[in-house]
Amino acid sequence: MRPSSWPITALAKNYPRGWHVAKHRHRRGQLIYAKSGVMHVTTREGIWIVPPQRSLWIPIGMEHEIHMEGQVSVRMLYLDGPTSALFGPRCKVLAVSALLRELVLAVVQAHADKLHERMTILTPLLLHELRTADETAFHIPVPSDPRLKNVCRRLLAGTCHTETLEQLAARAGASSRTLARLFDKELQMSFVGWRQHVRLARALSRMSLGHSIKTVARDAGYASCSAFSSMFHRVLGVTPTDYMKQAMEPESGRSRSR
Repeated sequence: MRPSSWPITALAKNYPRGWHVAKHRHRRGQLIYAKSGVMHVTTREGIWIVPPQRSLWIPIGMEHEIHMEGQVSVRMLYLDGPTSALFGPRCKVLAVSALLRELVLAVVQAHADKLHERMTILTPLLLHELRTADETAFHIPVPSDPRLKNVCRRLLAGTCHTETLEQLAARAGASSRTLARLFDKELQMSFVGWRQHVRLARALSRMSLGHSIKTVARDAGYASCSAFSSMFHRVLGVTPTDYMKQAMEPESGRSRSR
């Protein structure tokens, strides 16, 4: 299989803390994976939090922008039309197993080194692992109503994390009942649930920058580490301690993947 017929092309790129990739779209489907660091990817479907144990599928033509929390080492796979069709027309977060991680890294390296035979061997296994990867539902949906947009923008900015729904409603020029109804209608979750997702997103970002779990839990508004850990595990399927251990694991087997 020659480069022109590969169903996958790959790219490795490193970004500094706070880097913002402006809105853009691709003519191929894209799988985006952060080997280290955390990305916030925004599309019309929502805001997607992508830590090192997750990857994000972005379908062909989906406009998106990316914000980097801390220094981020990104690996990107671009899939041709027929291959993209296997993964569907909507964004989704896929769990990255140890094997899938090594396959992504190996394919990116083989593509960069123009190792044609290695690409031919690795690609079917990589696609199989991607198609069978667990999908997680964690993302932050975004609204269209101007009043709700105003409230969500303030929550995302972290400037009002202690304000009640009533206080936020007063600032937005709407009643708390109206806002509560809009959260349910447009975002399919309650105000409390949406704010919890935002807090978790901020917690992931702060943990990637080296802040302690105790500090992150406190800043997220939790009275104890155990309460924060319970929420974290419920949403991401892993405890904060295990998450940090996985995120800081050395790139095992890297020398063998070359």
